Amino acid sequence: MIDTHCHLTFPEYEGRVGAVLAEARAAGVVGAITISTTTADARRALEVARAHDGLWCSAGVHPLYSDEPADWDELHEVARDPKCVAWGELGLDRHYAEPAQAVQLARLEEQLGHIARWHRDEPGIAKPVVIHCREAFDELIPILRASGLPAERFVFHCFTAGPREMRLLLDFGASVSFTGVVTFRNARETREAALLPPLDRLMVETDAPFLTPEPHRAVRPNEPKFVVHVADALADLRGKGRADLHAAVYANALRFFGLASA
Repeated sequence: MIDTHCHLTFPEYEGRVGAVLAEARAAGVVGAITISTTTADARRALEVARAHDGLWCSAGVHPLYSDEPADWDELHEVARDPKCVAWGELGLDRHYAEPAQAVQLARLEEQLGHIARWHRDEPGIAKPVVIHCREAFDELIPILRASGLPAERFVFHCFTAGPREMRLLLDFGASVSFTGVVTFRNARETREAALLPPLDRLMVETDAPFLTPEPHRAVRPNEPKFVVHVADALADLRGKGRADLHAAVYANALRFFGLASA
């Protein structure tokens, strides 16, 4: 399978990305997408992705980094590289007081405006969009709808809400991705929500270095090799064979991100 969302440019992986990916491959995780948080981080992510087979990157500004400088020309340049397979992560986060919501909203709308224009002017760099949404579904989905970008090209990553929020994003038309949270016994609502998505709109990720799944929850940092446990938990919850679930989420990742077989 593929870890569709991790952060291998973070300090926890300095100098050992190759070893991390080798351990992942030994566990059956044949690829990963390292997700950017700022325009400068997008450049670093591309450099790391270029250096390793089976690793791709994204280009975008995380809502919690909305108050940092953004070089949109740099983001545009990163997106033109074949190793960049998505925009994001971008969205809204109401869990933290800072950056202020007005700052997040302004950066989100600016970013979506650039992406929509680039897609219109350069169809060759049209990419799916990785969404960060924390306690903001009711506000964010109308903004995404108004962007004019196709709903089926969005994926809500690290879903940690409940059935109501899951129905909102599914009715919108997006895909969804789960992390180690779905392995946590105290995440009752998220585990209930995991029963709802159609199999062809489901993906798995680690969000490493965060959210290490059971049975390795105490291990820090999280790593792509542990995404297998996320897929296993989803299979068990949904009453589906693990091998079948693994095959489905792998196929979904290849199709959604336009990846060659890893």
